[in-house]
Amino acid sequence: MSRKILMLCGDYAEDYETMVPFQALLAVGHTVHAVAPEKKAGDWIHTAIHDFEGAQTYSEKPGHRFALNATFADVKPEAYDALVVPGGRAPEYLRMNARVVEMARHFLAADKPVAAICHGAQLLAATGLLKGRKVCAYPACQVEVELAGAEWMGIAIDQAVTDGKLVTAPAWPAHPAWIAQFLEVLGTRIET
Repeated sequence: MSRKILMLCGDYAEDYETMVPFQALLAVGHTVHAVAPEKKAGDWIHTAIHDFEGAQTYSEKPGHRFALNATFADVKPEAYDALVVPGGRAPEYLRMNARVVEMARHFLAADKPVAAICHGAQLLAATGLLKGRKVCAYPACQVEVELAGAEWMGIAIDQAVTDGKLVTAPAWPAHPAWIAQFLEVLGTRIET
C-alpha cells in the first residue's frame, strides 16, 4: 500500500537523516513531499553531515544541497498519511515556526505514523503531545524530551524505539532499525 508522506525539513537538517529516508521511502513506492518553511518545490536547503569522531558531541561538515519537491505554503497535513522529521540543527529552527508545529501536532493528535530521528524530537516536544510516550533522540535532547512528559529511552545509537505509531531513533547509525520499524508502522510490505 502506497502512502503519502510529509517530510518537514529546514536548513542544516542532517544530510543522511534527510536523504536516506527520503530515498528509501520513495524506493519502496511511497510518495514523499519534502518541504521547508518559506520554500517552494525546486528550492533547496543546506544540509550538514554530523559525524561521531570521539569528541563530546558530533562534528559538523557541509552536506549536500537537498532539493525540495513540494511547496510549504501548499501543504495540508490532513492530506498526508505520515510524517518524517529529520534531525540535525533544523528542528531547533522549525520548532519556532507556529505553522510547522501545528503540522506536526496534526499527525500526533490524529495518531498517524510519525518518524523522528536525532534532534527531530525537539519539534515533537514543541507540540505538547509527547506526554507518556516512549521517545529516544540524540542524547542532548533528553532534557527536552523529559520536560515534554515523555519517557526517555536511552538506547544504543544504532537502535530505534516504536511507541504505537511513533518511531524515534538517536541518529543516522540507527537507519536500518528506524526505517524498518517505520515501514512496519506504515504497513509497507517488501517481498523478495
